[in-house]
Amino acid sequence: MEKIIQLKNTGFSAQDERKIVQDINVEFEEGKTTAIVGPSGGGKSTVLKLSAGLLLPDSGEVLYYGKNIAHMNRSENIEFRKNSAFIFQDSALWANMDLYQILELPLRIHYPQMNKEERKNRIMEVTSEVGYKKELAIRPARLSMGEQKIIAFARAMLCNPSLLYLDEWTESLDVTSADRLVEIVRKKQLEGTTIILVCHDMRLIKTLADYVLVIADGKLVFNTTKEQVVNDAELSNYLRMGMML
Repeated sequence: MEKIIQLKNTGFSAQDERKIVQDINVEFEEGKTTAIVGPSGGGKSTVLKLSAGLLLPDSGEVLYYGKNIAHMNRSENIEFRKNSAFIFQDSALWANMDLYQILELPLRIHYPQMNKEERKNRIMEVTSEVGYKKELAIRPARLSMGEQKIIAFARAMLCNPSLLYLDEWTESLDVTSADRLVEIVRKKQLEGTTIILVCHDMRLIKTLADYVLVIADGKLVFNTTKEQVVNDAELSNYLRMGMML
């Protein structure tokens, strides 16, 4: 199976030069789902953002199909962004745009050939799929945290990404909404989408993941298959305890 993302001796430091993650070596297989777990503050989200090129490492490198993300030219970077989507833990919606503008922006950037009506149809299709029923001519501040998460998820789906990054994407959602988004993720898996996710929910990990990475104190503790987690009660309990710290 081809490696879509590789982290080689990758490290990242805070502005005060404190190491957040260090010497991370991991490969993400194309078409597979990897869950990144570990205690809060251990570096999970940093590893996810490094994998997505949202943070650039201060040591080592991050490769996309063998190409160093930090060395991509403009056209290569735009293509990478078109093929990938990131759902932030805090949703990260533009405060000075209304929801329709937020959703329209990635289509304007990545599909300039689309006309206004085509963009509208795509936005309506995706918002319906994620279960958003309110108006779009409002700003994010008028939404609950759960509703913001749903819009962020819709934004990520608009360009039909082949590489999907999920950072605690079901937090703040009611059970019905969370189940709906999980089903969409399962459909993406069937389509061959590569998914890298940060999650504290062991049920979701057992449902979705092919592989499980444990990050603690900024280091990769171990890299295993979901089957090993499911079949090893001691390991499963260790993960549960680690995620609650």
